[in-house]
Amino acid sequence: MKEINPITLEIIANGVSSIAEQMGVILCKTGYSTNIKERKDLSVAVFSAQGKLLSLAQHIPLHFSSLSGAVEMLTKKYKPEEINEGDIFIANDPYSGGGSHLPDIVILSPVFYKGKPVAFMVNTGHHADRTRRGPSVYDEGLRIPVVKLYDRGELVRDMLDILMLNFQMKYERHGDLNAQILTNRFGAEKLRELIDKIGLDTFDAFCVKWLEYGEKKARIAIKALPDGDYEFSDLVDSDGVGDTDLLIKTRITVKDDHITFDFTGTCPQVSGPFNCVPCALKATVYYSLMSVLDHTIPANSGFFDAIEIKAEPGSLVWATEPAPVSDRETTAQRIADVIFGAFSKMDPTRVFAAGNGAQSFFAFSGDDARTNRHYVYVETVGGGSGARFNKDGLDAVHVHMTNTSNLPVEALEMEYPLMVEEYALHENSCGAGKYRGGVGIVRSIKITPESLNTSFTAATERTVHRPYGLCGGGEAGRASLEIIRGGKVISDNPKPRNTDLLSGDVVVLKTAGGGGYGPVSERDKEALKKDFKEGIIDEKWLSDAGVTL
Repeated sequence: MKEINPITLEIIANGVSSIAEQMGVILCKTGYSTNIKERKDLSVAVFSAQGKLLSLAQHIPLHFSSLSGAVEMLTKKYKPEEINEGDIFIANDPYSGGGSHLPDIVILSPVFYKGKPVAFMVNTGHHADRTRRGPSVYDEGLRIPVVKLYDRGELVRDMLDILMLNFQMKYERHGDLNAQILTNRFGAEKLRELIDKIGLDTFDAFCVKWLEYGEKKARIAIKALPDGDYEFSDLVDSDGVGDTDLLIKTRITVKDDHITFDFTGTCPQVSGPFNCVPCALKATVYYSLMSVLDHTIPANSGFFDAIEIKAEPGSLVWATEPAPVSDRETTAQRIADVIFGAFSKMDPTRVFAAGNGAQSFFAFSGDDARTNRHYVYVETVGGGSGARFNKDGLDAVHVHMTNTSNLPVEALEMEYPLMVEEYALHENSCGAGKYRGGVGIVRSIKITPESLNTSFTAATERTVHRPYGLCGGGEAGRASLEIIRGGKVISDNPKPRNTDLLSGDVVVLKTAGGGGYGPVSERDKEALKKDFKEGIIDEKWLSDAGVTL
């Protein structure tokens, strides 16, 4: 194999990373649905011909699960001689397609250079075409194993017909799929241009050395951690069906340059849609460890090879078929909270207090009388991030495993027969402390007369178990979700499913804040008393800060 020096390695790595970032921009600019073009619910990556991650664009950490899982299933299902130039594969299934939930549809394109396979261009986008939930994965939508959508450059028409038959909004799905295909073609052309410049032998050497470099840097960083066992646990409020206080626990073991994340003892998988399949657990672990270690470690498969993960099949974090998984992102958020809680036992300056701990969302579907078309509006709503040892938490942000943008009010009301009644900060939802946590979000949506046959599904978390503080910091405020009809609350269920709404109904979602860090000083207590007298904070927040009048 050709030798490659460190400078050349870094230059090529930046070139590949630039391709991935450009692909993300292309997908965002060409996407048809608001989920892709506005909320940026998408991710892209470049993999080697052997299915190893080379570069992951900085989009949504949880999406790495479906990107890597789909590539893994592709390389297992198809022999190298069965993958041809011009092929394009599609997948979404959590159990046969490497996905983590069905709305995230992955497009995989092998890249050939002068007849030789050199890489895979892979992207995923969230296709919000269904809002209903059920007791198994069979009730959550169309399941797609890894199959060919294009064969040697020719569209497999029968496959496209099957896909489109199962989608409600064919015009939107077709537009987003075309954007994903275009994105991969763009990435493939850019990679071939890069190989033209550096030579194929240099690129092949880069693929090997870049992964070796990632693992070496990871092991050096792990070895710098203090050896020991670090444990933590937390509870998911419920699965929305009947099970409550869902336990997630981990033990992190560091020994020399080896680290193990053991989730043994986590509760069994549930009937509600909050189960995580293995690739989602792995993505959460990788993200969490990357946040704690040296930030110059490349996010490639070499880094991941330095990590061992243990969990019991059939558990909430390692679900087996046919467990429903559509809301797995909320559980992934809680897994991150548990991992950071365990690391706080090692060194609390490395981590945050708990963030809002959820992927709060709501989904409205119905018929739009303005266009005579069916619509589905999905919004994921951020909250507060946890405080750090030297800084307040951030207000109204997505944390950890999710990173989508909000849908602007103007775009929402233009695209859908809905009205935003309130979009504001959730006052007093932050955890008290020397450094306060971030505050959550209030988002209220009203059903207009133009929305017919309206159905509603939603979920938020931390309505019971509040986000924890660290080192004496206070817990954050809870989340809530209410449906208001005629000025009266008709439901305060934080996880409603398949609920019929009427014109004039208002849904009010309030997300949790982030935990505080460190105890409140005596001087700050006096300032808080003044804030209370002026009506800036309420009595509960004052009490949480340990202040008595």
